[in-house]
Amino acid sequence: MSRVWDQLQFLRPGWGDLIEILIVAVLFYRLLLLIQRTRAMQMLLGALLLVGVYFVALILDFTLIRYLLEAFFQYGAIAALVVFQPELRSGLARLGQSQFMGYLRRIEESQEAEELVEAITELSRLKRGAIVAIQREVGLEEYAETGSPVGAPVSAEILKTIFTPYTPLHDGAVIINGGNIVTAGAILPLTQLPVRDKSLGTRHRAALGLSEETDAVVVVVSEETSRISVAQGGRIEVGVDEARLREILTGVVGMG
Repeated sequence: MSRVWDQLQFLRPGWGDLIEILIVAVLFYRLLLLIQRTRAMQMLLGALLLVGVYFVALILDFTLIRYLLEAFFQYGAIAALVVFQPELRSGLARLGQSQFMGYLRRIEESQEAEELVEAITELSRLKRGAIVAIQREVGLEEYAETGSPVGAPVSAEILKTIFTPYTPLHDGAVIINGGNIVTAGAILPLTQLPVRDKSLGTRHRAALGLSEETDAVVVVVSEETSRISVAQGGRIEVGVDEARLREILTGVVGMG
């Protein structure tokens, strides 16, 4: 009995320990905000269960279980870094962003946003499928390299031409940065999470995938339903009207 009591002495923290616990709790909370609705969340829940088993083994002095779990934690952490590299990259990028600087970066004029709104609403009216990714703080260079360079200012006419059916660039994504069309026909990563709405196709999955890995705003026009959708932060808003689209894009187009 005294041996078990000795094992529990670490549960009597001092002031320094309480401050340390508070700091870790804040950091853990920020981590949860970054990985919510991602594959990493499922892994975290499993890891917490194993940590709980480890502490039980530590208290009860189950040497074999402690040894096995310590070995698993040592090599499992390396495996997790490899498997969840996209989530880690996205999380670190978001941690490095300054909300204050984000508020200061507004477009000098709304013409570029209006051009994009005009193009998207016209494509919706014509039932032409389209996907447009707008770069923000996190660079999209690796995705832009998969498409064809354009290097032209945002223009409704150019966007409608790019997404004309049966043209070479029709099926890919347009990437916009700093008020310029950087690339057309780009390939974006598909989300690995289940999509409940079965009416959402490949373009919507690509929009979600990019918004999970970066802070880009991705606009999609459905070829089947003509609905406009906007993905950002790993979430997608379906059935966006012109006023809502303008609200979202104002202050976003022209950044970079």
